Amino acid sequence: MRQFMTTTVEQRKDFTGAFSTHPMETAWAGEAIFFITVEKVSGNAALLHARVQLSVDGVNWLDEGTAFSPLNKPGQYFVRVSHFGGWLRLNVDIEGEDSVFNLTIHLVLKE
Repeated sequence: MRQFMTTTVEQRKDFTGAFSTHPMETAWAGEAIFFITVEKVSGNAALLHARVQLSVDGVNWLDEGTAFSPLNKPGQYFVRVSHFGGWLRLNVDIEGEDSVFNLTIHLVLKE
């Protein structure tokens, strides 16, 4: 039987500017899916850019190459990742004047 784990990385939290999610140890998994639920968006020309990062040690981070299309409205979005090594996280940049995104972020891992 395949093992899997779903974790809530962030739950209905307001974000502005740039941030990185909590790093997750993922070495046991063979595939990962990041889900972003945009609950609310406010501000002028609000735009969110999110990209997957990987790490060998959970301290030093590199862009993995997978990114969400730019987000600017409420909805549910996901990206799939494989061949990622020991640790994963999302690195996020929010653009726009007085922009606030209320987000829920999940990471699903499967063996």
